[in-house]
Amino acid sequence: MTEYFWPVRHVDLIHQFAKREVLVRYQESVLGSIWAVVTPLLSLLVYTLVFRHVFKAQWGNAGESGLDFALNIYAGLSVFNFFSECLLRAPRLVAEQPNLVRKVVFPLEILPWVLAFSALFHLGIALVILIAVSGWMHHGWPVSLLCLPLVWLPLLPLVLGVGWLFSALGVFLKDINQLLGVVVSLLMFLSPVFYPLESLPALWRPWMHLNPLALVMEATRDVVLNGRWPDWSSLTLVMGESLAVALLGAMFFRAARHEFADVL
Repeated sequence: MTEYFWPVRHVDLIHQFAKREVLVRYQESVLGSIWAVVTPLLSLLVYTLVFRHVFKAQWGNAGESGLDFALNIYAGLSVFNFFSECLLRAPRLVAEQPNLVRKVVFPLEILPWVLAFSALFHLGIALVILIAVSGWMHHGWPVSLLCLPLVWLPLLPLVLGVGWLFSALGVFLKDINQLLGVVVSLLMFLSPVFYPLESLPALWRPWMHLNPLALVMEATRDVVLNGRWPDWSSLTLVMGESLAVALLGAMFFRAARHEFADVL
């Protein structure tokens, strides 16, 4: 099981595959990798227009600017897009690589690592935009920004666990992509992407602790936009949940992988 969580021997292989994933995605498009910046900005523009100017939604105090509202959405959306990209692509990781399964002795367990690092490219672009606009608006950056790597750290075992679990399931269940599309749509509105946690009724807030994305989104806004230190107890809980998902995903993948060649 060590090779799943600490693939030191395959670092170069993971880097090469992740780099290829990013390059292949944009190499045939006219704008190339510029789409990695344009796509989240367009989504941000549409969501802000609908929620801020059509539904007249407020994030915090009544005097906040439209840019404040947009940055709060963008912070949550960046975290959610990273997770949803990994979740939606996971079922195809092994199913679309039959040659690696049948003909080559290949460490299939590194494929979720490749997926995570290729998705990290887009998360990094989103972070640069978020930090740049936030720094310009507030005339500088808070010291709490230094905690952001620790805030985002639980996302790694979470997406690895999801990758192992659904890449294995994707070999046996061909229609799982359609199911996950529905799950992602529901999860977007069940996570605090377009609203702060404190806007929820008090009865519902404890349930959000079962959603690792919710606490990571709120902590991201705290350290980047609000200049507050994260709630370390909540982050510890999120890390525990994420590690549990990673362990279960790795165990399922390990148990199922000997059947991959027969199915593919």
